[in-house]
Amino acid sequence: MALTAGIVGLPNVGKSTLFNAITQAGAESANYPFCTIDPNVGIVEVPDERLNKLTELVQPKKTVPTTFEFTDIAGIVKGASKGEGLGNKFLSHIRQVDAICHVVRCFADDNITHVSGKVDPIADIETINLELILADLESVDKRIDRVAKLAKQKDKEAVAEHEVLVQLKEAFENEQPARALEFTEEQMKYVKGMHLLTSKQVLYVANVSEDDVADPSSNEYVKMVREFAEKDNAEVIVVCAKIESEIAELEGEEKAMFLEELGIEESGLDQLIRTAYHLLGLATYFTAGVQEVRAWTFKKGMKAPQCAGIIHSDFERGFIRAETVSYEDLLAGGSMNGAREAGKVRLEGKEYIVQDGDVIHFRFNV
Repeated sequence: MALTAGIVGLPNVGKSTLFNAITQAGAESANYPFCTIDPNVGIVEVPDERLNKLTELVQPKKTVPTTFEFTDIAGIVKGASKGEGLGNKFLSHIRQVDAICHVVRCFADDNITHVSGKVDPIADIETINLELILADLESVDKRIDRVAKLAKQKDKEAVAEHEVLVQLKEAFENEQPARALEFTEEQMKYVKGMHLLTSKQVLYVANVSEDDVADPSSNEYVKMVREFAEKDNAEVIVVCAKIESEIAELEGEEKAMFLEELGIEESGLDQLIRTAYHLLGLATYFTAGVQEVRAWTFKKGMKAPQCAGIIHSDFERGFIRAETVSYEDLLAGGSMNGAREAGKVRLEGKEYIVQDGDVIHFRFNV
C-alpha cells in the first residue's frame, strides 16, 4: 500500500533528528534493506510481535515484515501559505502525503534556539495549523466563485457542492480545520475532491529531553499538547528524537537493554510507526508457509479478492476462495492442521472483509 505519513514541524523542533532516526532504523533492518525512493522518503518495518510468533510456529526459510513510508517535509515558517520561506515546497509536499506527523518541541535547551525566541508548543502547533487553513481557504475561495455561477443556474451538483464549500469557508475563517467538520457520504466526495491539507489526519509527536522520556507526564509542555490534541480528536506520541537516533543504531538484546536502562518498554519510533500505520486505516494480514512467513498491508474494509491482489494481480483476477484462520486461533491450534481440526479454519468467498491478523492462503485459478 503506497500510503505515507509526512513529518512536519517548525525549525529546531527535532524533526530532522527524528527523520534521521527513521532512516537509520530502516538501514539497520536485517530483513528489509533501507530503500531511498527519494532523498526525503524513509521506509521502515512495521513492528509486529505476531510475525515473530508465526515465525517460531512455522519455522520458515525466511520472514518478511510489512513496511511503511515516512516523508520528511520541508520546514515551515509563518507566512508559508503566502510563499514565505520554503512555503510553496512545504505545501506541495504535504498535499502528497496521506497523514501528518506533527513534531512539537517540548524541551528547553539554551543551546538550541527557538524560531520565536521561547518554547511554546501550542503557539508552534497553531502556526502550522493556521498556514494549512489559510492555504485551504485560498483553494476554497477559488472554487466557490466558479461553483456559485452554476448554482445560480440551479445546477443540482453545483448547488450541493456550493453548500459544502460555504461550510468549509466558514470553518476556515474561524480557524477550524476541515477534519473538524461532519459531512454526509455524498458531501464527502466534494471534500475529497478538494484535496484539502486540513482534512488529513494528524498525529502530534511531542519531542522531549532525555530526562523526561521515562516519565513524560511530568512535562508541562506534553500536558499542553495532550490537551490541545484532545480537542483536535488526535493522538499524541512522546519521543526523545536524540535518544531515538541512538536506539536506531542498536539491535536485538543491545536495544532491549538500552530501553530497560531508560525505563521504557518500547522505542518512541516503534510507537510512532504503529500509530501512524493505524491512523491511515491500515491493517495487516499474514501468509504463512515453510518457504516464507510474510506480513501484508491492506486498507481496513478491503475484501478478500482485493487483498489477494496485493500479492499479485493474478490472485485477484482468478480468485476462488480464501482459506482463513485468525492469528489467535492458529496459535491456539499449534499448527494449521490443529486449527483445522478445531474447526477454526474457514473458506471465505469474494464478499469476505479481511480482518487484521487473518492468516490466509488464497486459492485462485487463472
